[in-house]
Amino acid sequence: MRLDIKVVPGSSRSAVKKENGVLKVYLTKPAHDGEANVQLIRVLAEYLGIKKYQLEIIKGHTSRNKVVQIDDDANPGIKK
Repeated sequence: MRLDIKVVPGSSRSAVKKENGVLKVYLTKPAHDGEANVQLIRVLAEYLGIKKYQLEIIKGHTSRNKVVQIDDDANPGIKK
């Protein structure tokens, strides 16, 4: 499964919100040296109730708009 993600780095707190069919993820880390990408994986895994290794950024490593792949063997109880 693939998710379209919009990242907002440098926020005051971490949060995940669904807006217009896209997950908007607010991150406290800056978009510098991949810090926001690392936090994105951690926050999404917690939100979806899966392990971090089951998520991979497949598009948009340096962009605010990203595509994240969820491993097919991931938890079937994912929030949609």
